[in-house]
Amino acid sequence: MAVIDQIAQPAAPRRAKGPRRSPGRPPWMGTPSPTMQALKVAAIAMIAVVMLYPFLYVILFSFADAGSVTSGQLIPTSFSSAAYESIFAGGVVTRSLLVTAGITIIGTLLSLLFTSTLAYGLTRTRDVPYAKSAMVLVLCTMFFGAGIIPNYLLIKQLGLLDSYWALILPGLISAFNMIVMRNFFMELPSELLESARIDGASEFRIFGSIVLPLSKAVLAVIALFYAVGYWNSFFNALLYINDTTKWPIQLVLNQYVVQGNAMSDLQAPDRPAPPAQTVQMAIVVVATVPILIVYPFAQRFFTKGVLTGAIKG
Repeated sequence: MAVIDQIAQPAAPRRAKGPRRSPGRPPWMGTPSPTMQALKVAAIAMIAVVMLYPFLYVILFSFADAGSVTSGQLIPTSFSSAAYESIFAGGVVTRSLLVTAGITIIGTLLSLLFTSTLAYGLTRTRDVPYAKSAMVLVLCTMFFGAGIIPNYLLIKQLGLLDSYWALILPGLISAFNMIVMRNFFMELPSELLESARIDGASEFRIFGSIVLPLSKAVLAVIALFYAVGYWNSFFNALLYINDTTKWPIQLVLNQYVVQGNAMSDLQAPDRPAPPAQTVQMAIVVVATVPILIVYPFAQRFFTKGVLTGAIKG
């Protein structure tokens, strides 16, 4: 009888070969085949090479010696640090780096302070008079601008020409960043803020002791946006700064690399001049690497602060 029962039972359907996936899940969520995995790895590796090669090219040729540059090699075979020694001994690049670092640090801190306070004030539409009207004015700045000439005349009338404040004050508050921060503040649990008010905490105490600690994620993102903007800004310096000793690094990069001004002004007079191409590449590296170092530190705050403030009422 056992043999008859086994014969009567239908044969189990054979599993089709191919990517394994759970029932009801779309095909792209299943486990890909080895061939598909190999194709994905090859595609990602090709994209990485295409994106990293220009940066590696700049770094390698910034350390190349004169022989590798004049021979037209695709990848230099002999290296030298003469370009970096020359531009740092010349003083122009070192001074411009200090100027840019100061503008970036001070500008980012001030921008965070004013943006966060404005964003928090605009969340209190019931308590702050004309908060909705102020919000409309902020939104208008995203679509309408005064233009270069009115801005220049305003900076001139304020006496800020050839001043570092001319590189900070015009971009002190970004309307987009303020809206992002305001929306984040509005998502914070209102019960927590109301309980603090019932306990007698002032708005400044609530803002400094509750709102800001719960907003580390958005503060890190906005701080990175502002820092990158201040570091990479050169157009304001081109308009408002006539004193070459106050030029930021990006304006030096624009004048001597993009515009092709004489490279002898950047180099130490008592040193043999390295090839102009290596000096240009060295300035590009010096202007790019410092802001890249900030990203790993900001990424730590991104991942740490994503779930901060997820309190259920």
